[in-house]
Amino acid sequence: MPWLFPKVWWKRPVQDKTIFLTFDDGPIPEVTPFLLEQLALYRAKATFFCVGENLIRYPEIAKKVATEGHRLANHTHQHVKAWKTPPQDYLRQVEQCQAALEQIGAGNNQVKLFRPPHGQITRAHLKLLQPDYQVVMWSMLTYDFDVTLPPQTCLEKAVTGIKPGAVVVMHDSLKADQNLRYVLPRLLRHFSEQGYSFKTL
Repeated sequence: MPWLFPKVWWKRPVQDKTIFLTFDDGPIPEVTPFLLEQLALYRAKATFFCVGENLIRYPEIAKKVATEGHRLANHTHQHVKAWKTPPQDYLRQVEQCQAALEQIGAGNNQVKLFRPPHGQITRAHLKLLQPDYQVVMWSMLTYDFDVTLPPQTCLEKAVTGIKPGAVVVMHDSLKADQNLRYVLPRLLRHFSEQGYSFKTL
């Protein structure tokens, strides 16, 4: 629904073959290190929309993400849904996560990026977030979190749907792990062979 929220980022203007990979819900020790290994193989950079509680639980993993040239961003403190959370309580969740980001040395001197969990946002929530936060949605959702979906289907959706400037959502979560381990290496290889590069937002 880009026309409803024109100030939200859905994709990014580019002059070349650039893709913006993003990973939601981490960092966690079971999945995030695998992502870093795969990204490093292709010198790919990505943006990680982190849950604040995970930043507090696993600060060393978060710091490693940043050290390797990726960007850490905000995904609320407890992965709350906007449609079930009053705007002021929601803002506190976002601010808690931002404090966790800053505590590990991320998020300083940059535009504060925020992605709402489940893609849920309302005008009231958005009004409180802007202009302090740039809200980021996506142009391609891989559905890697859907355990009923074969990994081959996730990959096919991504390969056919990704265009230059695409903002692609994947997840460093346990639910997504099986599909992710199949999709990510093949997606990186396919688009690298097509001359694409992968950058942070």
